[in-house]
Amino acid sequence: MDKFVIKGGKRLSGKVEISGAKNAAVAILPAVLLADSPCIIDNVPDISDVNAIFTVLRQLGATVNKLNRTTYEIDPSGVRSYVVTKEMSQSMRASSYFLGALLGRMRRAKVAPPGGCDIGLRPIDQHIKGFEALGARVTIEGGLVDARAEKLGGCSVYLDVVSVGATINIMLAAARARGMTVIENAAREPHVVDLANFLNSMGADIMGAGTSVIKIRGVEHLKGTEYSIIPDQIEAGTYMVAAAATKGDVTICNVTPKHLESIIAKLKETGVTVEEGDDWVRVVMKKRPGKCNIKTMPHPGFPTDMQPQFATLLAISNGTSIVTEGVWDNRFRYADQLTFMGADIQVDGKSAVITGVEKLKAAAVKSNDLRAGAAMIIAGLIAEGVTEIEDIEYIDRGYEQVVEKFTQLGANIKRVPVLDAPTIKIAN
Repeated sequence: MDKFVIKGGKRLSGKVEISGAKNAAVAILPAVLLADSPCIIDNVPDISDVNAIFTVLRQLGATVNKLNRTTYEIDPSGVRSYVVTKEMSQSMRASSYFLGALLGRMRRAKVAPPGGCDIGLRPIDQHIKGFEALGARVTIEGGLVDARAEKLGGCSVYLDVVSVGATINIMLAAARARGMTVIENAAREPHVVDLANFLNSMGADIMGAGTSVIKIRGVEHLKGTEYSIIPDQIEAGTYMVAAAATKGDVTICNVTPKHLESIIAKLKETGVTVEEGDDWVRVVMKKRPGKCNIKTMPHPGFPTDMQPQFATLLAISNGTSIVTEGVWDNRFRYADQLTFMGADIQVDGKSAVITGVEKLKAAAVKSNDLRAGAAMIIAGLIAEGVTEIEDIEYIDRGYEQVVEKFTQLGANIKRVPVLDAPTIKIAN
């Protein structure tokens, strides 16, 4: 077990390279199972969620070869198993995507309910609704979701709520179904579009990704392909907020600025200067941030995965801000940790009132989930003194080389074994 130790007060400056998108990678890698021949995937992030998916692919019978630091060749031709056990899937939310991929490939899938971060209820009822509309029979037995079908046929599915997971899973299962499938009220996130582009590069016929109506005309076979995953908008946003919080000057490279529009808009509202290039953004901040109100929404709204990081910036703002969570139930579990560091945050249900203070103070805190962990790093960077962050395995799920990247920007951050770090009472 490791923890992060951060000595705050360092202004971030320089350049940082953004890795491939976690949320795209965890959908695209299971989608390789739909191919008849090997795929080469580039810009794969080196994070624990991706490594867990590689483990599952190998256990199912696929061959996974690392070609270089970010490129992998995956051959699914040896896959014979359709079972993903709890032990194989409990650490990651994206295990559910093996349901759609295996159902599309083998007409059978048995997958344990997904694990990952505890940020609220994540029901898969909309996934099941889609599978059943395609012709599958879905039961839950022995702790496994069991989906089976003699054949899959095109259908129309209206999602009762905008669900990224359900949209992706239905796309996966429908890609090799017979006939046309229409998903209405579909998610529009960039990683949904990236998955559609990947499937189309294999020979799928998918139209409308990025809009609320996606049409999938099923094909009998999908071929191997070469594909590069999009940059991670949430990793980029995290470094942008960190730069703003430390009154820094940071250029974030290998990004798609269009994917960052809602984040850029809110940063500008707080007084941050943001410059944009073709594949980079520069964030410059020279003063205490101003207040702003945020409500998280499905894309193209403000992303829920950026809410904890932005709340940390607002915690030192000049004024009072209101943050409303429109996606998950438990997104404010990090608020106690920030309060322990001197922040003034009052949570009421799905809203938080944040009254900015001039500075945060160092403390021993913990990472409640992936994005809360990123928020704790930002808090440690701006706090006076030495901050320790435990439970950093959550952070490793979604941020590649986070210590190295922040260090090259001038941060004083180290990963150390828990027993070697100074003992400070951990916030509850």
